[in-house]
Amino acid sequence: MKLFQGLINQITEFMDGNYGVMDAKGLILGCSDESLTGSTHNVINEILACKKLLCQAQGQLFQKIFLKGRLEFIVFIDMKDESSRQLLSMLAVNVTNIRNYYEEKFDKSNFFKSIITDNILPGDIQLKARELHIPFDVCRVVFLIKIEQVKDVQAYEVIQSLFPKKVKDFVIALDDENTVLIKELANDDDCKEVDRTAKTIIDTINTEIMVKAWIGIGSIVSNVRDIGRSFKEAQTALRIGSIFENDKSIIDYNNLGIGRLIYQLPTTMCKLFLREVFKEGSLESLDNEMILTINKFFDNNLNVSETSRQLYVHRNTLVYRLDKIQKITGLDLRNFDDAIIFKVSMLVKKYLDKAEGFNEEFV
Repeated sequence: MKLFQGLINQITEFMDGNYGVMDAKGLILGCSDESLTGSTHNVINEILACKKLLCQAQGQLFQKIFLKGRLEFIVFIDMKDESSRQLLSMLAVNVTNIRNYYEEKFDKSNFFKSIITDNILPGDIQLKARELHIPFDVCRVVFLIKIEQVKDVQAYEVIQSLFPKKVKDFVIALDDENTVLIKELANDDDCKEVDRTAKTIIDTINTEIMVKAWIGIGSIVSNVRDIGRSFKEAQTALRIGSIFENDKSIIDYNNLGIGRLIYQLPTTMCKLFLREVFKEGSLESLDNEMILTINKFFDNNLNVSETSRQLYVHRNTLVYRLDKIQKITGLDLRNFDDAIIFKVSMLVKKYLDKAEGFNEEFV
């Protein structure tokens, strides 16, 4: 109310007569006659019943102000002559501008967005949180939701419908493909709620807009200042997941396994490792049948009998293929140490292929 009364007071030297602004329920938020501020305008029902943007009643002219498709304010002025209409229009513009400015300055979602995009100084975060009445030392976690690029499809509205109240949970649209959810948790070990939330989002997106979606989850943090770290972890989870776990739609930063270790290695070191393990051109010599055999062998924990059963081949055929792979690569996958080296090598190759389009020979 002080905001709008202050606006009215600033323009009194430019405008004469009785004028002001009220909310959609008729509560006068500011008026040139300050004694009326805080009271309810007696013609509000008549104005609301009027279907037009501009209405007249009891010698006054009223203009409705819609923001995001919803009636937010109504400005009014004593109807004297044609200039009253112009003055009313000017007042409406000022009310709209000051509301937008206020939202930009004090909106909580914008505050959280400034944290995750590093657009606020770390030392200002606690002060701003106090100004916006946001609890500082509360457990929260960041979800980064990415959808496949589809024209005219956005996930923001779907996710917003799941968390409509901007009290504890905040939904932020970064662009058409990426949306952030900052969710408040009961404690720093509420992993079940984190997992349940991620699954609900994936299921809802798949059902309502029918597009492929992935979610990166950061660590649970205990204060507002660390939300930026949780967001960056969620980004890292999506990146690493796209390399090593592209069959998964939900990737938690704290469950990245060996992929996290490989991702942090310099590409030059990874190339050196592959050159040490494999002879020149040996990896490229593995055909699709051999690759399928290798993957199935690892899936079955190096069990020859179970692997041959799932591949629908005779045990001797599988042994022959493993011997051929050993001849090409120099690694016997039936040997535990060689199997570990080969498995890590394949993950390193995945990383290089994804990181820099690494399709050249390892020389």
